[in-house]
Amino acid sequence: MFIDSHCHLDAPEFDADRDAVVARARAAGIVQQVVPAITVATFEQTRTMRDRYGTALAFGLHPIYIAEHRDEHLDVLAEWLRRESPVAVGEIGLDFYVEGLDAARQIAVFEAQLKLARDVDLPVIVHIRRSQDQVLKYLRKWQVQGGIAHAFNGSRQQADEFIKLGFALGFGGAMTYSGSKRIRKLAAELPLEAIVLETDSPDIAPAWLAGSPPGRNEPDQLPRIASVLAELRGCDVATIAEQTRANTLRVLPGLAATLA
Repeated sequence: MFIDSHCHLDAPEFDADRDAVVARARAAGIVQQVVPAITVATFEQTRTMRDRYGTALAFGLHPIYIAEHRDEHLDVLAEWLRRESPVAVGEIGLDFYVEGLDAARQIAVFEAQLKLARDVDLPVIVHIRRSQDQVLKYLRKWQVQGGIAHAFNGSRQQADEFIKLGFALGFGGAMTYSGSKRIRKLAAELPLEAIVLETDSPDIAPAWLAGSPPGRNEPDQLPRIASVLAELRGCDVATIAEQTRANTLRVLPGLAATLA
């Protein structure tokens, strides 16, 4: 049994056949999916995922959509965090890869959300593209509960720093590409207790879905992603499933209640 620690089931790419997507995931042994919101406008749809499918929720203001976030949205976020019992604050963080995003504004919104996470005693799911050191800086400052470093692709030193702060590292589709040498090396050598699995579906499709056009990534791809991790580490898939599930439950303590 697997937990998909990061899946955008609410994305419009799934609007036409979401019931079938969820059915395929369950048939593949996915016992839970964490669905993080990205803007205030998506909060209602994210909650609908829980109400309809029993998924676990996180609410946050994603850095890529920084131009859409308003100061008052932080008040809305605080209300949803206190009312809806999410398992984390997320997806939040910093993105210094996409051009044209206001870096100072990203930092201000990120810090405000870290303060919220600390106030409501929730872990965080952080977006860290080209921003690992900066995200670490603010995590140390605000001393939140821990959480998940989503789509980790930093150095071993950065990985160790996230682990020291109580974070697990998310590995998914990027790990399946033979050219992703640094990610694959980390996946093979990091303590297995530090790793959680994710699809980020419909994004970050695994290697077998690459093409022109690429196939759509879905949560049911997680067992095959797990098999890649098992091969890299020289162990069986059952070990990967059991340990990564335990890791996800450890860093997102509220998740256990969603499995009852």
